[in-house]
Amino acid sequence: MTRQVRPIVGLMLASAMFCAGGVAVVAAPAPQAHAVSMSEYQAKVSNHAKLKSQLAGVSSDLADTILQLADLNDNQIPAAVEAAESAQQAAEQAQSLAEATTQRLQAAQQDKANLEEQIKQTGSDYDDAKAAVAQLARESFHGSSTSDVLDFVTDSTTADDFVNKMQSQAAVTRSESNAATDAANELNTSMNRKDRLGAIEQKITQLKEQADQQAASAQQAASEANAKQTALQKLRDEGTAKREKLESQKSQLTTQSAKEAADIVAMKSQIDSWNNQYNNSNNAAVNPNNNQQQSRPNNNTNYNPAPAPAPAPAPTPNNNNSGGAGGMNYAVPGNCPAGSGYCYGHNTGNTVGGAAYPSRQCTLWAYLRRSQLSLPVGSYMGNGADWANTARGLGYLVNNTPHVGAAMVFARGQSVGGHWTADWQYGHVAVVERVNADGSVLISEGGTGFATFPAWETISNAGAYQYVHY
Repeated sequence: MTRQVRPIVGLMLASAMFCAGGVAVVAAPAPQAHAVSMSEYQAKVSNHAKLKSQLAGVSSDLADTILQLADLNDNQIPAAVEAAESAQQAAEQAQSLAEATTQRLQAAQQDKANLEEQIKQTGSDYDDAKAAVAQLARESFHGSSTSDVLDFVTDSTTADDFVNKMQSQAAVTRSESNAATDAANELNTSMNRKDRLGAIEQKITQLKEQADQQAASAQQAASEANAKQTALQKLRDEGTAKREKLESQKSQLTTQSAKEAADIVAMKSQIDSWNNQYNNSNNAAVNPNNNQQQSRPNNNTNYNPAPAPAPAPAPTPNNNNSGGAGGMNYAVPGNCPAGSGYCYGHNTGNTVGGAAYPSRQCTLWAYLRRSQLSLPVGSYMGNGADWANTARGLGYLVNNTPHVGAAMVFARGQSVGGHWTADWQYGHVAVVERVNADGSVLISEGGTGFATFPAWETISNAGAYQYVHY
């Protein structure tokens, strides 16, 4: 999916985003610090006020826990994620620069060693450059065949061209030595070994100083990146603790609005924990053909599916969700074992697990999340916009009614509440985590432009999309 304009409160950043069924078309710019706009600030204030109103009558301790967890979800953790990623990029760039300078230093030191060996053999006054040009002059005067070297040095294609370009008509009779001297001066390459050795030693001194400075900078950048990552993890640990505390006290909530507010805040925190788990597991499925769109199974696939992150515990579905899905019982997780090829009376299309989907894409997350919920999902559902039609062809129930666990399909170029537009080529797919009392849906989703994998957001016009159920 491609995000055009909208900054999203939560675990997302406003950046170019591409999401395809089997492609990874990534051109995401480096994160940049940016000031919060007045509209963003007002939206946050409004959201905070709405949340407080939903918690009217709730004990101060429990209300504070919910509000603090919401602030971690919406503000502190996203800011820390951006800071950690920026610091990591800076550290990688500093390290790369230091390594490049070190390589240049090593090359210069090797040049010095080679030149010193040549001086031992034939002396320090021998002019290699002039000798090389003298050989070209000899070849030109002696009528040798066309030389690539001549073409490189003087843009000549024949020996005659070389002579004509390097000498005036009156100087054609000069000796080979004079012709060589003229050529060397023209090319500004004449330098004896003693002079060249001095220049190399001077360059080595400069590179040593530069390499030392860059190594120190790289070490400092790495230290700062580690500090940012530690700070982020501390916030996430705090979020986990508050979420666990909230879950243990939910029974104290008596109003529907307070229960819904707590559920939404807890689910957002859970989605961030999945992102953290995914990053730490290093087990993301990777497609070796990241630059190709997924449209049909590749019979030449010769790699094993990479394991998905360890499934997170499925949240208890909200039985008050509006609508339904053909009578399916969502009070318990689905009944499809991970990787099932046949479930709920039809072929699931699962042949190679999630290995066919590129890392961090929306389709990979939809596959992983559906598998976590023990719901059927195929390996070659196509790009995000293709999931509904592919699912119908395989026998899945597909309709316009959202429900927990359903894959939410965004058509190509589909406008979403006037805030952003699904990619015109690939569309988008997400997973419904909750259907709220007002009919909006909380979704989890992947995509290369999001700051985290998965990310989350709330979609208001839920009836405008197709949903793949079982």
